[in-house]
Amino acid sequence: MDMQYADSARNSRYTVVAHRDLVKVTLDIRRSEFIGMIRRVETEDEARAWIDEVRGQHHAATHVVPAFVLGADRDVQRSADDGEPAGTAGMPMLQALTNYRAVHGGVEFSDVSDICAIVVRYFGGVKLGAGGLVRAYSDTAVAALEQTPFLVRKRLLLASVEAPHADIGRVENELRSANYAVLGTDYGAHAATVTVGLDDADEALADFNGHLASMTAGESEAVAIGTRWQDVAQ
Repeated sequence: MDMQYADSARNSRYTVVAHRDLVKVTLDIRRSEFIGMIRRVETEDEARAWIDEVRGQHHAATHVVPAFVLGADRDVQRSADDGEPAGTAGMPMLQALTNYRAVHGGVEFSDVSDICAIVVRYFGGVKLGAGGLVRAYSDTAVAALEQTPFLVRKRLLLASVEAPHADIGRVENELRSANYAVLGTDYGAHAATVTVGLDDADEALADFNGHLASMTAGESEAVAIGTRWQDVAQ
């Protein structure tokens, strides 16, 4: 699920959790146990299914509070207080997600999405008050985020390059040497076709064809065949 065809999102890149493993932290706050969890999700159904799963696992918990953000434009944002006073649990967690500055490649990004946070609370007998609850849920979400690795998800322009079977290996090697993302090669009866991922920018295809012409002595020209989202190292 690291690739999918692109939608009509305005943004062409955003930040996501680097893997699908569960990230989990536990904080003890005035005798209550707060368990913070982070997981990558790509749809609202996936987020809600995981929330239901956690509720089943922690059926004895006092509260199971979720928040999630989805999409390149972060246009899906949901949270719930699960019985805590209104605005003291889910919303602070959602704000923690939307305000968090993830670091990858030595650069900070404040566009984390496709992410679900859950904080499970086991009440310890001491009431925290509205302000204390806000801090507790926010701090637990942030503590989990700080243990979460991130990477970039980009919308790529897919370009198709056709070349004779005898030349395709050299073309692939030269493309990789020039740091182009070679996504796969299909072998037909008379020629081979390599698919390359380019930045989804106005001049990307024209610039690529300029490089391709010099690589192949003008014998090959790339054709745009679509776009898709893909996780990238940077």
